[in-house]
Amino acid sequence: MIPWIAGAVGYLTNVLALQMTFYPIEFFGIELFRLKDEPWGLFGWQGIIPTKAEKMASISFELMTTRLFNIKDIFHRLDPRRFSEIMEDSVLLMMDSIIQEVANEYMPSVWNSLPKEVKDDVVLTADQECGVFLTEFMQDMQDHVDDVVDIKHMTVTACVANKHLIVKIFQECGEQEFIFIRKSGFYFGFLFGCIQMGVWFFYSAAWVLPAAGFLVGWVTNYLALKVIFSPLEPRKIFGFEIQGIFLKRQHEVSATFARVVITEILHVKAIWEAIFTGPLSANFFAMLRAHTLVLTDKLVAEIKPLAVAAMGADQFARMKEDIAQKVIDNLPNIIDQSYEYTQEAMDMETTIRTKMQELPPAEFEGVLHPAFEEDEIQLIALGGLLGAIVGVIQLFTLFS
Repeated sequence: MIPWIAGAVGYLTNVLALQMTFYPIEFFGIELFRLKDEPWGLFGWQGIIPTKAEKMASISFELMTTRLFNIKDIFHRLDPRRFSEIMEDSVLLMMDSIIQEVANEYMPSVWNSLPKEVKDDVVLTADQECGVFLTEFMQDMQDHVDDVVDIKHMTVTACVANKHLIVKIFQECGEQEFIFIRKSGFYFGFLFGCIQMGVWFFYSAAWVLPAAGFLVGWVTNYLALKVIFSPLEPRKIFGFEIQGIFLKRQHEVSATFARVVITEILHVKAIWEAIFTGPLSANFFAMLRAHTLVLTDKLVAEIKPLAVAAMGADQFARMKEDIAQKVIDNLPNIIDQSYEYTQEAMDMETTIRTKMQELPPAEFEGVLHPAFEEDEIQLIALGGLLGAIVGVIQLFTLFS
């Protein structure tokens, strides 16, 4: 009976330890006292990974931005002319609406009295110049993308705001390893239970079962974590090649990691939102404003003498600024027209997958191991504590 109970204890402690690694996403309990970045409180618990979401995301995405891809290289995969062709119709409609609105606001009588041919010329100029505007603007962005978007800030912020994302990354990448941890708890527990049964047969003191339960929970968690990540490099032992389970699945895990990250975090919509609203957004809008003012000059060149005569040079300058501001305000509303092409052209998923598959084992280990490394002792101790509790229950229910 004891070996089977010990096996069940090992399984149960590993299952509970894994659950408490990931859940609850937010602190559950009464937070009377709690140290910063610690999962436990005086009365309550938060999953270890959600607790350390910012730190763990920083570690994982530091690996990505230093070893897996360069955002400038990624953006240079875009063809500015193709981007311009895709966006041109939407930008033309936007510019037509902005020109009509601003002209009726600043010089309604002059604008309404202009011959249709002159107005058509403004529209024709817009048609000719918008493509140039978009092409040159995208070329400028490609050359200065590091100045307009902070990818690491974007990814870490997303993981902190939506902690389930970092949990999903670790769970999907380590799915097979977590199955092994659960199953190994039973096998290791059963093995130690056989030893425990022998001890109990000759020495049945009350403290033996709780102590054995603690030992089973501690050792099964320790061995499971070691087998997953060690050894780093393949080793021959008695003719068998041995390597950490996680490391042997490098190709498969790389594909999973790339898919989840691109689908959930580094998709094109999120990148553009980071450009529009992130800490470097002021640089982006300054760049956009400069290009928009050049475009505006070309659009109003034909009517500039009439406009300046009607409203004065200062008012004309304000009108140009207003056009530029309206372009800045409206561009985020139409940028989604470029999502499909941008996602396809940048192809970040393939880049991350292939680069990750080429990493040496020591660096690849850094994808998942940070989830456990710093708090490994907590996980192991948690297994021991749960095992001791089950040992006490076992003592009073089966052997009292």
